[in-house]
Amino acid sequence: MRKSTIWLLALVMAFAFTGLLYLQINYVSILLKARSEQFNETVKRSLHQVSKNLELDETRKYLEEDVSRDQSSFMYQNAPDVQSLGQVINQEKYQLQITESNGAVQHIELHSFSSQKIKPLSSLSGRESSNSIVNTSKDLQRTLKRRYQYQGGLIEEVILNILSTASLKPIEERIDFKKLNNYLKTEFINNGLNLPFVFSVINKDGNTVYQSGEIPKDPIASDIFTRALFPNDPPSKLNYLKVYFPTKGDYISSSVTFIVPSVIFSLLLLVTFIFTIYIVFRQKKLSEMKNDFINNMTHELKTPVSTISLAAQMLKDTDITKSPDVFKHISGVINDETKRLGFLVEKVLQMSLFERQKAALKLKEIDANDLVANIANTFILKVEKYGGTMDIDLQATESDIYVDEMHITNVLFNLMDNAVKYRRPEVPLTLMARTWNEGGKLLISVEDNGIGIKKEYLKKVFDRFFRVPTGNVHDVKGFGLGLAYVRKIIEDHKGTIRAESGPGNIGTKFIITLPLIKS
Repeated sequence: MRKSTIWLLALVMAFAFTGLLYLQINYVSILLKARSEQFNETVKRSLHQVSKNLELDETRKYLEEDVSRDQSSFMYQNAPDVQSLGQVINQEKYQLQITESNGAVQHIELHSFSSQKIKPLSSLSGRESSNSIVNTSKDLQRTLKRRYQYQGGLIEEVILNILSTASLKPIEERIDFKKLNNYLKTEFINNGLNLPFVFSVINKDGNTVYQSGEIPKDPIASDIFTRALFPNDPPSKLNYLKVYFPTKGDYISSSVTFIVPSVIFSLLLLVTFIFTIYIVFRQKKLSEMKNDFINNMTHELKTPVSTISLAAQMLKDTDITKSPDVFKHISGVINDETKRLGFLVEKVLQMSLFERQKAALKLKEIDANDLVANIANTFILKVEKYGGTMDIDLQATESDIYVDEMHITNVLFNLMDNAVKYRRPEVPLTLMARTWNEGGKLLISVEDNGIGIKKEYLKKVFDRFFRVPTGNVHDVKGFGLGLAYVRKIIEDHKGTIRAESGPGNIGTKFIITLPLIKS
């Protein structure tokens, strides 16, 4: 797959995910706004009903006081005399019905009185009897009219009392705060808001005369709702009710809890998408490096094979066999090219080791000090060939480890061989191999004074096919597998390896940590 195709796929996926995320955020925003507006409208409707209930309570209170006061004037203060018994007392009742917000119905009983003298029927003639019926009907109409006028005057008197005296009373005398709390709770529950709330009553002077609980000093303005308790009072006499909902935010956000799994799945999809793109690019890079490795390896194999083939053909010449010096030279060429070919084959085997992911280790107990000393003695000839020196410092008092001797030997040879390959031509090579104990583990270091490694490349040198950039100069042949092989073998032995650069990026130090047998 071409890189442009991968980038196009990544852009399409990124655009799709961005659109999905935008729609989710927009939907949540609209839902929260609608939920907040619904909450505000419900609270306002509830407070309006509470204010209306308080006005009805006050009206009923004034009406009861006025009726009871006027009714007492109709009551007999003394026992009726004989003359009063000669009259018919017509007392008519009617009731004023007031329904409260909680459904309770209260009745106010009102009375109307009229009287007339009783005349014996035997003393009335027929004509007089007919006239008496007409007069009685007229009397009843007059009584009804008087009763209507009386009740109208009664209502007018109550209205005048409310208008003239109600707004002058302190608010704490006009309402019962406990009853106000019950009204609020009932209305909120009836409208589906079973939430804790705190309310306060502000009088006409702006002072708080009652507060049911604690309200924060700087609450969010949208969490406090204000309503005039008696909106028909004069503007200068208005008292206000403030209600605060401490859990309003939680109540509104609870309506979008279902969106949380959707966001989690979207983030999971995003992470999976990013990881997939990363893997695709990484695999493409590895594929390109692998192809470069195969091409490079093919060219590298051609050189020793052609050289060995040419040398073999020259040995067929009888004249060459008669010259010992020429024969020795050709034999040396064949030997060197065979070693080079073996080295290349070893690199291919190392690559196959990475493909298997897990090396087949033949573990056995060895002494690390002896192993380092033997490898150093074998390698010292190669170091001295380039005019260098090699020192060993075996400080480890506990050096028994359980490892594959062949692979660990290859690891140390690789590190020492790199020190020789990346030496500074103008400076004699100095190579140091050390062992010591730290934290119950064995540490082995290989240190040189070569060209060094820049700090930004210290971790990358252990990646497969990676080689430190050197511009257009390629003095050292390689495939970028040596240090990757070293790290893999050390990690398969449950150890670690790290690289350190010397002062001024001169020299390199590789430190290997391996567990001891007792660990």
